[in-house]
Amino acid sequence: MMLSLLLAMAAPPMVVVHEEDVRREEPPPHGNIGLSTAYRISDAAPPPRAMEFRKRVLHRGAAIGLHPIAHDEVYYVLSGEGDVTSDGVTRRLKPGMAAYLYKDAVVGIKQLGRKPLTIIISYPNNQK
Repeated sequence: MMLSLLLAMAAPPMVVVHEEDVRREEPPPHGNIGLSTAYRISDAAPPPRAMEFRKRVLHRGAAIGLHPIAHDEVYYVLSGEGDVTSDGVTRRLKPGMAAYLYKDAVVGIKQLGRKPLTIIISYPNNQK
């Protein structure tokens, strides 16, 4: 009985997610600044999972507002341009660049220029 319960709680061998299945149009988090397209890819993976993996397109003038993070986090730019800020330091990001952001920092990112800013965001979900 206990073995069957443990097997039922085990993670599947893998979950394949098509981004269009998890696409949502919404304001970006932490301030609702502008509009964005969110792809909450890891939300489609059933528990237990130890990380979050998301794609977000920040449309013209949009931003993920400054907010404290309780874990390390990575923003990786696929297309467009933006300014990332961590603890008051701001750097420009372009395609192929990543910002590694550290636990307890106050971070945010804003879209710049004519093209939308498309980023991958990944971080642990602090599962115990």
